[in-house]
Amino acid sequence: MSFAPQIKIAATYMRGGTSKGVFFKLDDLPVAAQQAGKVRDQILLRVIGSPDPYGKQIDGMGGASSSTSKTVILAKSSEPDHDVDYLFGQVSIDKAFVDWSGNCGNLTAAVGAFAISNGLVDAARIPENGLCTVRIWQANIHKTIIAHVPMANGEVQETGDFELDGVTFPAAEVQIEFLDPADDGEDGGAMFPTGNLVDTLTVPDEGSFAATFINAGIPTIFLNAEEIGYTGTELQDVINSDAKALARFEKIRAYGAVQMGLIADISEAEKRQHTPKIAFVSKPKAYTSSSSKEITALDTDLLVRALSMGKLHHAMMGTAAVAIGTAAAIPGTLVNLAAGGGEREAVRFGHPSGTLRVGAQAVNENGQWVVKKAVMSRSARVLMEGWVRIPADTLD
Repeated sequence: MSFAPQIKIAATYMRGGTSKGVFFKLDDLPVAAQQAGKVRDQILLRVIGSPDPYGKQIDGMGGASSSTSKTVILAKSSEPDHDVDYLFGQVSIDKAFVDWSGNCGNLTAAVGAFAISNGLVDAARIPENGLCTVRIWQANIHKTIIAHVPMANGEVQETGDFELDGVTFPAAEVQIEFLDPADDGEDGGAMFPTGNLVDTLTVPDEGSFAATFINAGIPTIFLNAEEIGYTGTELQDVINSDAKALARFEKIRAYGAVQMGLIADISEAEKRQHTPKIAFVSKPKAYTSSSSKEITALDTDLLVRALSMGKLHHAMMGTAAVAIGTAAAIPGTLVNLAAGGGEREAVRFGHPSGTLRVGAQAVNENGQWVVKKAVMSRSARVLMEGWVRIPADTLD
């Protein structure tokens, strides 16, 4: 019996924010995978090690969590006044599908660095020292993101003293601007898809809950922690070790997705795990983070816990942080009320690993809220570069 040989594909393994993923240049992929479709998805699944019924991704590059089961494809931008096109694929761990429905805000921090180092940014735009402004076209959601990447002696500076809760070691700070982050009506309607800042979400056998539905950064459902039986100080194990709680959150998420107009029937939620996100908020309280850091009630404006791919996130998704900052800037949302209400341009929120500050500029134009941009800082670092190998019959 003969077996297919392995083929190798140029790739870079990078940390961006509190996530890790495998990065590819589009033209380094096999020709059949340079277009969206079955072959591309099969390759990415095999690279990451999915589907894995054991949930460990031992036979691939994935790390058995939503934060580490990620892929990125980059190319010189086809959009005017942009440097790089950024396509993100969230790979399911135990199922054979790749979710292309949203962005990864954390890995966005690594996109600029990869683009500079791999010739996707014109050399004339790259300073010897200082900050390189990389104009990113986020192809999943059709939005512009600006990354300010530090340069030293003509190379991307990755080391530094910027500390990010949820990441063990300090690194160089990368400031990211998400321009016009709210939905423009292409997927699920406007920024507030129901037209309301707060709705009632009714879920059979679970009850009715106040909810803020928002399309900003990523479609997100915000709930009040106390209303669903939590304090807002929970760490990962409290939620992720409770199968009934996870099933309940997924059921609420599915009904919320229908109410947001993202899906027509709750059965479709299984194939759309990446979006919408579901999160719960509360007023500031003292708690001990997962790294044993003591967070006082004075350290934050509010507390937020968010789920990604069916599990409580160990810190906070970057795109969900954009949604938090945007909702906090608009008086009357559940996020804004948890932060004390009123107008604000930035919030510091507590998450399981610590705290994070995010800013957003919101204005009321003709009775409609418009968010010009959201800003946050992240860091990024190359972990390994070279080739990934997969069996050749993956392309069949």
